[in-house]
Amino acid sequence: MRASRSRGWRGLRALGRLGLCVGAVAAPAAAAQASPSGAVLQYHKNATRDGHYVDPAVRRSAAPRLHRDPAFRSSVPGSTYAQPLFWAATGPNEKDLLFVATAQDRVYALDASTGAEVWQRSLGAPVGRAQLPCGNIDPVGVTGTPVIDAASRTLFVDAMTTGDGGTQAHHRLAALSIDDGSMRRGWPVDVAAAGPESFAFKAAVQNQRGALALLGGTLYVPYGGHFGDCGDYHGWVVGVPTGRRASARAWATRATGGGIWAPGGIASDGGSLYVATGNTFGASSWGDGEAVIRLGPGPSFSREPADFFAPATWAALDQADADLGGSGPILVDIPGARPSRLVVALGKDGNAYLIDRSRMGGIGGAVAARRVSADAIIGAAAAYATGRGTYVVFPGRGIGCPRGPAGDLTAIRIGATSPPTITIAWCADQHGRGSPIVTTPDGRSEAIVWSVGAGGDGRLRGFDGETGQVVFDGGGPGDAMSGVERYQTPIVAKGRIFVAGDREVYAFTTR
Repeated sequence: MRASRSRGWRGLRALGRLGLCVGAVAAPAAAAQASPSGAVLQYHKNATRDGHYVDPAVRRSAAPRLHRDPAFRSSVPGSTYAQPLFWAATGPNEKDLLFVATAQDRVYALDASTGAEVWQRSLGAPVGRAQLPCGNIDPVGVTGTPVIDAASRTLFVDAMTTGDGGTQAHHRLAALSIDDGSMRRGWPVDVAAAGPESFAFKAAVQNQRGALALLGGTLYVPYGGHFGDCGDYHGWVVGVPTGRRASARAWATRATGGGIWAPGGIASDGGSLYVATGNTFGASSWGDGEAVIRLGPGPSFSREPADFFAPATWAALDQADADLGGSGPILVDIPGARPSRLVVALGKDGNAYLIDRSRMGGIGGAVAARRVSADAIIGAAAAYATGRGTYVVFPGRGIGCPRGPAGDLTAIRIGATSPPTITIAWCADQHGRGSPIVTTPDGRSEAIVWSVGAGGDGRLRGFDGETGQVVFDGGGPGDAMSGVERYQTPIVAKGRIFVAGDREVYAFTTR
């Protein structure tokens, strides 16, 4: 493969040649946009990607009564990899809506009370696996989680499409009205032609698995490669101003590879963007792979050590295909710790890394690192704080679990010390490869970790967030789900838990 070289637009290349600093300024972890009460407008609820849902109706005492909602029935043909989104009605004439985007390149709006279809929109023909150089998804349509802009009532989504049976593949960014599914004027945008000049974005070898993000009126979309690492792909972040589509910009890894492919995609603290990149190929010097990178608006990257972290073992991780980018970054603030504003990164090497958001440290500059999983960490993690400390829970088989054998779901506790520490808090078994979330009724007490036996037994389970003890063990015979894709994650809205499966969305309630 080629040695590392720039893949950005001309303006970004010029900044690199001149050595201008365009680094991001860290800000306290915060949501990037306001949302109606109860709405779920982006992946894992919050821009920090912590997956923490505050819902007064979801309590430990009610968890054993959870069951499939008999009033909710839905039909969404096609595989679903993206997390569903939830729009909470803002007036008496509105319905709560659930949005589901599928690999068939269709977006569905469902009545959140009944599951009945309100509208659907085709984004084109998806691309069949046989028409791509590699991969393990068939067909490839929408795989990354969309994002909703509350102010304009617009859902943004990336769709891989073809108009000629797969001879040519395109990534097109659509902007749909949440009210009727109509396409906003000037959209969709073809990513390969979005910039002020042509550039080397090769749609056929780029997959769009990570969640989309909105910040400061710009839509940000991450890209990686397909399973099998074929072709001249890179890790990309494309930024498209929603009101000035012709002003799109992009950043890409200098080295070949370095895909941004974790389901969580892009995290934000309200001022900067954070992404985790995967393994690169043929890089004799670091070329932006195996890293957590902070991007400024645009996107832009300074390449200064204050704006990235990569393990000192990045070259060995490349050789072992042990991506740091198997799980996206999570942003947490820990009062009393020094430093207190952290990025948590989890790798396929089984390590957890704590990174100072103020100065990320460059190569080898983690605040703390510890091997916490006996197998690769792939999927999305969740973070939450209780009276006992700050926790991060992830899909992986923990090392040194305090009670009994390791399960396939592990929680670590981050100590509020100087520097902060990492300990294994608990392990449990979710019986699959789901990505967890957490609920509290008030932001801190009665934490419950929820996850699905995705690719396993298809059961939703709940665990005490402080001990890992089971509080909901999947329910009865009628509560099993089928066809839930690996790494799928639940959402919580207005006292109910929703899970997207292939061909169907499931709703759980305690009523």
